[in-house]
Amino acid sequence: QVQLVESGGGLVQAGGSLRLACAASERAFSELVMGWFRQAPGNDREFVAAINWSGGSLYSDSVKGRFTISRDNAKNTVSLQMNSLKPEDTAVYYCAVDRAATHILRVAARFYDNWGQGTQVTVSS
Repeated sequence: QVQLVESGGGLVQAGGSLRLACAASERAFSELVMGWFRQAPGNDREFVAAINWSGGSLYSDSVKGRFTISRDNAKNTVSLQMNSLKPEDTAVYYCAVDRAATHILRVAARFYDNWGQGTQVTVSS
């Protein structure tokens, strides 16, 4: 099982930026589909973004144009650059692996096999 560790969360004012990072222990990281999800108090865990082995990406409508997902296969990391943050972006952000996918990018949390511990992002007004 791949082990994932998220970092980079924190407190930021609306309009600010944060960059989240996820470090993976899997030696075959370069062939894995990686996703970011978030969960706010009282809400379901929701899809944010995903990236496949070749760098193709998919974003939820709520973050498209503001967030950018990227990966560094040599370092076994995936990042989420978050710009123009809004209070509604406040949530715990999780990194996850979809081991069954190759090129397709799936948005349902149930398709992802491994999860990190999460990192808190708080955006104040």
